[in-house]
Amino acid sequence: MLTAAQRAAYDRDGFIVVPDVFSPAEIGELRRVTDDFVRNAAQVAANDEVYDLEESHSPAAPRVRRLKAPHLIDPAYFRASRNPTVVALLKDLWGSVRFDTGKLNMKSAGYGAPVEWHQDWAFYPHTNDDLAAVGIMLDDVDMENGPMLVVPGSHKGPVFDHHGPNGRFCGAMDPARCDIDLSRARPCLGKAGSVTVHHVRAVHGSATNFSGRERRFLLFQYRAADAWPLLGFKDGIEKFDELLLAGAPTLEPRLAAVPVRLPLPPAAHQGSIYENQRASGRRYFATAAE
Repeated sequence: MLTAAQRAAYDRDGFIVVPDVFSPAEIGELRRVTDDFVRNAAQVAANDEVYDLEESHSPAAPRVRRLKAPHLIDPAYFRASRNPTVVALLKDLWGSVRFDTGKLNMKSAGYGAPVEWHQDWAFYPHTNDDLAAVGIMLDDVDMENGPMLVVPGSHKGPVFDHHGPNGRFCGAMDPARCDIDLSRARPCLGKAGSVTVHHVRAVHGSATNFSGRERRFLLFQYRAADAWPLLGFKDGIEKFDELLLAGAPTLEPRLAAVPVRLPLPPAAHQGSIYENQRASGRRYFATAAE
């Protein structure tokens, strides 16, 4: 499924954008379901197991910055997480594919919250780094509505410190203390229905959406069958193997010489990266309030 050029770009840069993976009908269904969840958020007063709310959220003006684990709350999201083209792309990279989890980041028009610079690898290190997140663009993404920004080649570098001033994990790098040129970051742009694939160690973030247009980004995490989480899998081997989408199950994790920093002690604020990053004590991207 991957062209030679796409494979070379992924190996070199740590991310690619693949157009036209989801049809207009599939994107339309995902948008309708998402709109329903946002409307229903009017009945929710605080973050819970489904919703991560914007700080400006109110019953009169429901504002959602993330749906947590969307594949568990609606069949349309579940189908998207098992999209055959997505699975085929990842199988081309690794030979096997196991699902992990997902989230829907809602960069709402005019106030969609930023995500500070980070590496996904800091949150869930495995025995090897054949892991990636696939982002499904539910809206057209351009430079104005808060695209994901990725530093090319950063997936081949170090794992940066994602701990806050209190010594606890906070899910955000401190740009002032990291030896990386963030000005080199490139935006992931595309039409609705396009997908991004970014390596688990790639440094990335996204600015506030100050535009008048939505930028909803449905993200699913995947790993090779022989990549096992270092912090364990609490639901047991049977549930772990139920997540296998391509290839054969194995009891032999592949151990690779990759840099690891454990996300311990755990973040003071749990639930999502937005909550984790509250304790970072620093901001790179301006917020709507600012």
